[in-house]
Amino acid sequence: MAEKTTEKQMSVFETLYKVNVNEWVEKKGNLSYVSWANAWAAVKKLYPDANYTVYERDPDNRGNPINYFTDGKTCWVKTGMTIGGIEHIEMLPVMDFSNRSIPLEKVTANDVNKAIQRSLTKAAARHGLGLYIYAGEDLPEEEANAKKQEEAKKPKEEPVIEGFDNNGPIMGRKPAKATVETVPGVPGW
Repeated sequence: MAEKTTEKQMSVFETLYKVNVNEWVEKKGNLSYVSWANAWAAVKKLYPDANYTVYERDPDNRGNPINYFTDGKTCWVKTGMTIGGIEHIEMLPVMDFSNRSIPLEKVTANDVNKAIQRSLTKAAARHGLGLYIYAGEDLPEEEANAKKQEEAKKPKEEPVIEGFDNNGPIMGRKPAKATVETVPGVPGW
């Protein structure tokens, strides 16, 4: 008779969301991101059967498939990542170094390729990998909770009174300008 296991198997999302990608985070301006190569490597290590799709539109007049979409002014790419039979699709504008859409007539193959890689990384995030970065956090949920609990255990330091002025105790602030009041009939006051 086989034993029943009561341990719940984690979903793809739960597994990937727990991966700490902080060592791979790079900065561009005030934005944080994970490189596509690190994202793809992390996904494939955990899910070797994972795959991705770069969606294409109708071929050009020479029969070449076109791997971006356009409204005639700018363009965007569309990618999908499938893990465990679930595909998450991501669309991303083709952008310049300032994260602004590039006018269609100035788009290069290199710009499209970069957008495809960024889009795939975002699709991996929809599966959970590094999603906390897009949420403006710097640690996965479990590690953030552990860090908060650790901070809560530390003894709190009491403020030290450094002196007094007209506004009361001075605790790490600049003292207020002293005012001098005179009391009639009291010398030196």
